Amino acid sequence: MPFPPSLRVRPGPRRRSLLAVAPAALLVAGCSAESERPDSTGGSGPSAADRVRARAARDSRELTGRYDAVIAAHPKLAQRLAPLRAETARHTEAFGGATAAAPTPSGTAPSASASASASASAWSAAVPAGEKEALAQLAATEREVADRRTRALVDAPGELARLLASVAAAGAAHVYLLTEA
Repeated sequence: MPFPPSLRVRPGPRRRSLLAVAPAALLVAGCSAESERPDSTGGSGPSAADRVRARAARDSRELTGRYDAVIAAHPKLAQRLAPLRAETARHTEAFGGATAAAPTPSGTAPSASASASASASAWSAAVPAGEKEALAQLAATEREVADRRTRALVDAPGELARLLASVAAAGAAHVYLLTEA
């Protein structure tokens, strides 16, 4: 026996119509809120997005230097680390920073800029003597940088936030690859 239709008519919009319209309303509200938010600090300095982008490029450049230092200290790891290092260098470029050339198997980077080789040599003193410890330290640095990028998503505008999220996810994948047995 079917239930009789409800005689009570509810005022206002139906739940289904609200659910259908809500995503579009949030999208419009998000876009307008983002466009109304000022990106600069009164025009006197770089915008918040520029600061986030510069920090991300610097982090990627330093991370590339750490990869170079580990490869120089542990040449046996070069084949394993080369793809991760190359991807980190591409991240630097994606954020608008300059990258260094990949080191040669002997650990030198003949075509690298002076600042890039200086950053690699700065990290070489901090590389642990054991391969496992060096990989663990590299993974910890990757994790720290990925976490920092995830926190920076809050202050980043749309396209930069997507780039940060993508690179943070890649960093998390690097951590996994560095720590797997």
